[in-house]
Amino acid sequence: MARVSPRPRRPRRERTATESLLSITLVLEVFVLFFATIVIRGLGVLPDVVAIVGGVVFIGLLLLASVVVRHTWGVAFGFVLQAGLIALGVLDPLMYLVGLGFAALYTYCYFKGEQLERAKREYRADPSDPTPSPQGDDS
Repeated sequence: MARVSPRPRRPRRERTATESLLSITLVLEVFVLFFATIVIRGLGVLPDVVAIVGGVVFIGLLLLASVVVRHTWGVAFGFVLQAGLIALGVLDPLMYLVGLGFAALYTYCYFKGEQLERAKREYRADPSDPTPSPQGDDS
């Protein structure tokens, strides 16, 4: 029997720094929201079913956003979810602080990722740039 060689795999798309940083932030929020869901259920602010289903849906949206941040609309969707996380402060006032912290982190990661990508594009455009490397040249 003739041996069939497997099809060559397509190379994986390189993720941008912005995409990586934002998706890491969103996944961290998933863990925080899991525990926030338990706390909100325990406080009795909402009926148990509403608290749990709402938490699971919000967690699902955060996971979806962590996948689609490679698109411009995905980044915007992530910012909308940050507002939703802040809005959870209505149910548990500590979530105002947590939500603001994550919104600040998400915003920082967005701008820092864009800055890193810009520097990478500039380097690739002119790799002969004589800027010193961070390790120095005393080898």
